Amino acid sequence: MVVSRQQTDKVKMGKKEDLDKIAREMTENKALPLSKTTTNLVFGNGNLNAKIMFIGEAPGYWEDQKGIPFVGAAGKLLDQLLALIGLSRKDVFVTNIVKHRPPGNRDPLPEEIAAYKPYLDQEIKIIKPKIIIALGRHAMNLFLGEGKISLEHGRGRIIEYQGEKYLFIPMFHPAAALRNSKIKEQLKDDFKKIPLEIKRLAEPLN
Repeated sequence: MVVSRQQTDKVKMGKKEDLDKIAREMTENKALPLSKTTTNLVFGNGNLNAKIMFIGEAPGYWEDQKGIPFVGAAGKLLDQLLALIGLSRKDVFVTNIVKHRPPGNRDPLPEEIAAYKPYLDQEIKIIKPKIIIALGRHAMNLFLGEGKISLEHGRGRIIEYQGEKYLFIPMFHPAAALRNSKIKEQLKDDFKKIPLEIKRLAEPLN
């Protein structure tokens, strides 16, 4: 089946309207934890028809200032990692579990993750990615349950989530890579393996 440019644009427009609706709901939901201590809601950003969706943990300082995920130092590293495999931000969709910055960039608390999870679930349903790449242990654990990112990073697998199958790859968070040169090298190696993991698991996914 050949999909025309007009049909593709129509799908994107519908997705944008749905995402804008969720963002408005979150802005109006004053019961959301962290919403009263931050500058901006940091919603997902990128290609609305992306096959690959990156999910981080929570916004940092610059994300809170600009209202866009991964625009600080960790975001610059993410851009460099994408370039390693011939991609850019316009090819993927990037978001976080928690959409408001935790104080002092601390880890999100379990109750905060639980409060924001329904909105993330809606994002995933709207974008309809084929591949989910979790950045950091909190994002990984949301899909796999409790585990160690040091053991699971870079290993692709097929998961079922919300009744749909996804090719899932957990990765170290770019912020962790900025603090540790060994993790940074591992993260680079894992990114280089993404095309291989997609090829290896494409048939089981389909």
